Amino acid sequence: MNHICNNALFSVAQIREIEQTVIRNGVSGFELMKKAGHAGFNLIKKNWPQNKIIYIYCGGGNNAGDGYVMANLALKEEYKIRLFALRSASNLSGDALIAAQTYINNGGEIEPFESQSIQSDAIVVDALLGTGLCRAVSDEFLEVIQHINESATCAVLAVDIPSGVQADTGKVMGMAIRADVTLSFIAPKCGLYTGEAKAHCGRLVIDPIGIEQHIIQSYKPQAKIIEFDPPTPRKRDAHKGDFGHVLCIGGDEGYSGAIRMAAEAALRTGAGRVTVATREKHAQLINISRPEIMSQAVESSNELDVLLAKATHVIIGPGLGTGKWGQAMLDLVLAWHGHVVCDADALNLLALQDNNINKPKWIYTPHPGEAARLLKSSTQDIAQDRFTAITSLQQQYGGLVVLKGAGTLVKSSEQLFVCTTGNPGMATAGMGDILSGIIAGLMAQDMEILQAATQAVHIHGKAGDLVAAHQGERGMLAMDLLSFVRGLLNG
Repeated sequence: MNHICNNALFSVAQIREIEQTVIRNGVSGFELMKKAGHAGFNLIKKNWPQNKIIYIYCGGGNNAGDGYVMANLALKEEYKIRLFALRSASNLSGDALIAAQTYINNGGEIEPFESQSIQSDAIVVDALLGTGLCRAVSDEFLEVIQHINESATCAVLAVDIPSGVQADTGKVMGMAIRADVTLSFIAPKCGLYTGEAKAHCGRLVIDPIGIEQHIIQSYKPQAKIIEFDPPTPRKRDAHKGDFGHVLCIGGDEGYSGAIRMAAEAALRTGAGRVTVATREKHAQLINISRPEIMSQAVESSNELDVLLAKATHVIIGPGLGTGKWGQAMLDLVLAWHGHVVCDADALNLLALQDNNINKPKWIYTPHPGEAARLLKSSTQDIAQDRFTAITSLQQQYGGLVVLKGAGTLVKSSEQLFVCTTGNPGMATAGMGDILSGIIAGLMAQDMEILQAATQAVHIHGKAGDLVAAHQGERGMLAMDLLSFVRGLLNG
């Protein structure tokens, strides 16, 4: 199987253009369908070599055609096949009709769908709905998807995309197949890597079905997957002044933990010096718990001005609160001209302002709720299309945006990246504070803003994956990541 090795992600429209280019160059659509079917059947033999029973569920388009090709191949190798068609073979057209007729001519049988139980040792092939889905799943398709999802003991292979997932956005259109493996064709599709799709795709396998890489690479990708780029070793004569001074502003009364976590993350990432500007009640506690952090009591604007004059980079927001103190701190940072990581309550305060903010040196790190407040929308709107949401945020606020969540996105004015690391164990308080610290810590070491954001997101997620691998997802704490962050940065 000739897998794609680059990190480019494409839209459905681009995938279709690539397919049409290949067809114009002399490869028939049916030949591509046969290659897709072969890829699917070979994947079954490789992943489930002992399972000789296949249930194939076919819809009415080319996705169904891939299913019929797989059924025909399995029939030849004497698998037990049960093929359920939601659309009569006679109502198919084009390549899908040819595939169905070939299966029937070879003795294959087609059954109407009935909600009978699926054998526990069967492989289920989802060939119901393809990448063209643009409305909510309904009627018998909804019934079949629910039936397959409730058959928890069988393995499920989704052909090209889990039926019910919107391929450009990752949005679930009412209900979608929960696959163990998704075999997607030609090139990676944007929507499979973020949002709700993450809970439905299982393991993603991409097969270009024989299409040459130079054809695929002639199209500009919609986004790219973040790849890890290990930092170069430090010079042997380096000193702390070479690695920046991060000022972390936050921790209104009663909220000292978040800013302390962000500060320690910046230190563990490699920042030369880290200062916390916080309320007087917290300053001494932070000094005691982590003496390497320089914790300063800040109650007035003048006190923060002194610290800003010494800083190379700023984090503002963790535990900041949305009261007068937090607003006063944010107002000063808005007038500062350096690189800023804006998180948590700083984002909530920005969302309350009417004037436009355009800060080219800022990195905004909202989760979906904060993104909704910034855009005056809802979390449902954000989930509907995370790519559109992050683009709107970047256009409105400038700089660079990190939209957190399953499949975190990073957007500059020119480029869009998707993170493939991370896991549900990271859905716990403090994870965003750690991320802010990693971003600022990398920038403090002279890493360019986009590289710092993308690398920080990747490292943060990978550290979470390592924690999960060692101790499991449930019960993971934000601070558990730091030893692994340090290990990743040191090779």
